Amino acid sequence: MNKIPLIKPFMTQEIKNKVCEVLEGGFLTEGSVTREFEAAVRDYVGCKYAIAVTSCTTGLEMALRILGIGPGDEVIVPDYTYPATADVVAIVGATIVIVDVSPRTMLIDYDAIESAITEKTKVVIPVSLFGNPLNWDRLHDIKAKHGLFMIEDAACSLGAEYKGIKVGNLADISVFSHHPRKFITTGEGGTITTDNDEWAAWMESYKHFGMGVSPSREGTVFTRIGTNYKLSNILAAVGLGQMRHIDELLRKRRELAEFYTQMLFRTAGVQMPQTTADGKHSYQSFCILVENRNNIMNKMRESGIEVQIGTYSLHMHPAFAASDRVRHRGSFEGSRSAFDHCLTLPLYHELEENDQRAVVDEMVRAMS
Repeated sequence: MNKIPLIKPFMTQEIKNKVCEVLEGGFLTEGSVTREFEAAVRDYVGCKYAIAVTSCTTGLEMALRILGIGPGDEVIVPDYTYPATADVVAIVGATIVIVDVSPRTMLIDYDAIESAITEKTKVVIPVSLFGNPLNWDRLHDIKAKHGLFMIEDAACSLGAEYKGIKVGNLADISVFSHHPRKFITTGEGGTITTDNDEWAAWMESYKHFGMGVSPSREGTVFTRIGTNYKLSNILAAVGLGQMRHIDELLRKRRELAEFYTQMLFRTAGVQMPQTTADGKHSYQSFCILVENRNNIMNKMRESGIEVQIGTYSLHMHPAFAASDRVRHRGSFEGSRSAFDHCLTLPLYHELEENDQRAVVDEMVRAMS
């Protein structure tokens, strides 16, 4: 059997030509192509501002910084997520508060959020994991009740919707990833979305070394301490070409996910994670829940099919052991269950139904 990869980036000759155009033009750092890419994301999401940065991680860090989060503050994050969600809290000097997730959706447990809130809690960073949108009715209620900010780690969720509103429009600040595992990729990169004029201006300045405008001086003025989180024209050219096909890409992903679902719906030993009610999944990843996940995963890899775990349970790792800087709230039964049972199957634009049948057939053999 030919190898079936987990994902293949969508690369057309149009995209390659755009990259070559940038290379031949000689302006390789952030410039007009990056602006085009930002505009494409902004127009698609329907937000006021889209700010391209070096990664989702640096975008989340910037979001915390513009909200003034630092030492003495607490930020709530889910246990079942990639470490970057929590890393950024420590990077700005705040305390990480880790709560459990629902074992059925693998999304943050909304009741657990409320039980973890203290007078020091300033922000919640919920994660719309794998492209499954969050329940924003619950989150907006929590935000209003406790006076908190919501920063959505939307790394996987470009194209997802909740009650007809696209992800990127539901939190105070949202941050997307354009890592190669994401179907809109720039190699490495991220995009921040917000409707807040002041925050957007600050973040634009911060990612350009603190550059600003002074009414009393001509030329370049550095108005604050900043850094370099710019996304180059080269990388933006890749993402821009993909954004021009985003509706087609999403439609194909949802069709592939539906075909997997039809094949697996009655397969003994397979459980399908729940999509949030009133949500529209973007299927950045197609995940199932199985017993003996590691054994199945190893056998499928040996047969030439690339499969993967879902993500990580933070509390299991030394970096996130309970300490003065990291608080654990709850037993993490939901997170541990997701970590033990979640299996990610191949999903990409060129995947054919025959490939999907081969994936499922091999998985069933591995389960026996």
